[in-house]
Amino acid sequence: MTSIDKILAKMKRQPRGITFKEAERVLIIYYGYTLVRSRGSHLYFRNDAGDLIMVITYVNEILDRVGE
Repeated sequence: MTSIDKILAKMKRQPRGITFKEAERVLIIYYGYTLVRSRGSHLYFRNDAGDLIMVITYVNEILDRVGE
């Protein structure tokens, strides 16, 4: 099991228990999102398909968007 798989399993098991860095790692390294804007506590990531996701601590939304 890779570290990304471990983070995804942790996100499913305990969505509020992951750190922002873990969520960012899943989005950027594994799913190819890039940080496009940062406003206060809201960070916006976009992938090549144009899918935009706002991250505060919305782990469930990340899982829904990446199909996990």
